[in-house]
Amino acid sequence: MPLARESLLDAAFTALARRPWSAVRMVDVAAVAGVSRQTLYNEFGSKEGLARALVRREIDSYLLGAERALRGHPEPRERLAAVAEWTVTAARSNPLIRAALTGLWSERLPTPVLTAVPSSVAIPAQRRADGPLPSPADLLTLVRDQAVGALMAPGTPRSHATDLARRAELALRLALSSILAPVGAGGVAALVRETLAALPNLTASPRA
Repeated sequence: MPLARESLLDAAFTALARRPWSAVRMVDVAAVAGVSRQTLYNEFGSKEGLARALVRREIDSYLLGAERALRGHPEPRERLAAVAEWTVTAARSNPLIRAALTGLWSERLPTPVLTAVPSSVAIPAQRRADGPLPSPADLLTLVRDQAVGALMAPGTPRSHATDLARRAELALRLALSSILAPVGAGGVAALVRETLAALPNLTASPRA
């Protein structure tokens, strides 16, 4: 039931914006989504399963946004500035993404363990949600590797790829620091541009 599942996740996210996760009731989530409570349990197995699925969805949304940001500009430095800006914007607008990126889970949020948990349902999407969740370091690595994949052409020397990976990681770490301590005029994109401009020149070969 893909549509019911998305409706339930939307309802859970809306409920979380209004009250702490500990006060969110499964029966209310089901009612807002317009499905039975049994359908909710069939999809997620438990409230913990719902929490894991919600966190997994928001992380996937963040990664998809990072991929789009990396395709939005022809120049490598601008692509890294764009993904840094997306990271900060996503974290500020979505508390689950902020927590996943920083590891700072407030009392208002669900706190799913990052290791895999036994899955009580056979639905593939839920089995994936019940699998391992990425740590902040894992997410940084995933987006850093996305950046390298987006900017490097096949056959590029390993040293070039290594240098670009360092620059991508620097841009992302500047973004993470800006989530916790916002920067001034120009935002994180300007900070990334200025920092990368101070490094030795590197001309990456962007994919078409």
